[in-house]
Amino acid sequence: MGTALGRAWLRAGHPLTVWNRTPARAEALAAEGAVVVASAAEAVEANDLVVLCLLDDASVSETLAGADLVGRDLVNLTTGTPAEGRARAAWAQERQARFLDGGIMAIPPMIGVPESGGYVFYSGSADLFEAHRATLTAPTGARYVGSDAGFAALHDVALLSAMNGMFAGMTHAFALIHGEDIPATGFAGSLVEWLVAMAPAAHATAKQLESGVYETEVSANLEMQSVGNATLLGTAEQQGVSTELLAPFAALMARGVAAGQGEGDGAQLVELLRS
Repeated sequence: MGTALGRAWLRAGHPLTVWNRTPARAEALAAEGAVVVASAAEAVEANDLVVLCLLDDASVSETLAGADLVGRDLVNLTTGTPAEGRARAAWAQERQARFLDGGIMAIPPMIGVPESGGYVFYSGSADLFEAHRATLTAPTGARYVGSDAGFAALHDVALLSAMNGMFAGMTHAFALIHGEDIPATGFAGSLVEWLVAMAPAAHATAKQLESGVYETEVSANLEMQSVGNATLLGTAEQQGVSTELLAPFAALMARGVAAGQGEGDGAQLVELLRS
């Protein structure tokens, strides 16, 4: 990812100084015009804007241990938790640096490709974001989500968690048909269409959560859905498929019904999950 970002900045005409713990990995960028230095401290000293893309939060502390951050604008694109983003912002403030945390919603081949749909969530110093907006948007899109430095990671992890849930459902669906006389490639078309059709339900859930008013006049209430889970789980067992991906959510739905939420559409499960 660091190489992809660096290459995008070079192609956009930005001067770039790079450092990597494995020097050989910087060679490709050197060939394209980047200045390669021998230490992270030298890289920090070279420019006002400093961007990190490392393995984890601990790597950030290790990498910047000997660097003078006074007056620098620090943008951390290392994947981490909201708590790590907030702690890193306080850490940067102690060192007299402005700070932005970032959550990259893209894979390396999407960087530098405007039509790819990739973007980065940013949170922390609004002044820093505005000062460097043009630079930060050169590799991919940029979405500022607030002054709380933990919000970029929170948005990142929330979307990735939803993605994992979707992949879990897809995995279970393919497991159900696998071994039957049903072409997986043909089934995939129906699967994608169905998921796309269902995704807008997120807007209704969001509206109810923000208003605190939960709908009860719905076409497919939670009680009906919970009863229907017996068919889903039973079919899995008949097909010789583990229910481990479905059972946890089915249990949460049953708990929602038991808590008196059966007439709603399931939006209140969010609050039940947090409790």
